Amino acid sequence: MIHDGRSRKLSFDAVEAIEHLKRKDPKLGVLIECVGPFALRLDPSPSPFESLLESILYQQLHGKAAATIHRRVREYFGGDPTPQLLIDTPDEPLRAAGVSGNKIKAFRDLAAKTLDGTVPSHAAIKKLSDAEIIERLTAVRGIGAWTVEMLLIFRLGRPDVLPVTDYGVRKGFALTFHRLPKTRALVAADLPKADVLLRRGKKWAPFRSVASWYLWRACDLAKGTGPTGRSA
Repeated sequence: MIHDGRSRKLSFDAVEAIEHLKRKDPKLGVLIECVGPFALRLDPSPSPFESLLESILYQQLHGKAAATIHRRVREYFGGDPTPQLLIDTPDEPLRAAGVSGNKIKAFRDLAAKTLDGTVPSHAAIKKLSDAEIIERLTAVRGIGAWTVEMLLIFRLGRPDVLPVTDYGVRKGFALTFHRLPKTRALVAADLPKADVLLRRGKKWAPFRSVASWYLWRACDLAKGTGPTGRSA
């Protein structure tokens, strides 16, 4: 998505969060020291509607293919469409851009639920709790809890989100907390179940988003790549 370049500021003190995590969980603190400064980059998209529209488009597609389709959609509309414009647009030009039938239905449901207020505006969403946001946004066709958790962390900068189903978080946890042989690749049995993550995550509250970011970075370290703004 193309944005205006304005950056969003975190709603919490990152230094305080890191000190809390190091104090409460020294083993996580070792990872934090290895990774370095917290460098989360927030998505500057102007509205939840645009963030979710992009999320739907990218689902189950390779990044380059999704980016190409996204570019074609924006070229057709002359930018990101408004909810009403999306509802008024016939299926044919969207299909021609490469959008599947199921995603077109999800687009229209997202647009309708934005117009009726289920999907809040940027100003309104800031006043809602994490649980309220998850409840409202998962009412949209094609939007699950994981997608909303990514929005909470990477767009709204909420400090205490732990996406326990995220593969990168689970892999980073296994790399950090399980004594695994460095000579073999991880297998499914190595990855923690949700209850294990939630139990350990109690130590990290109220900064579980920051802990998650460092678990993603554990995967980067294992691959020999540097810290990035978010997981793949």
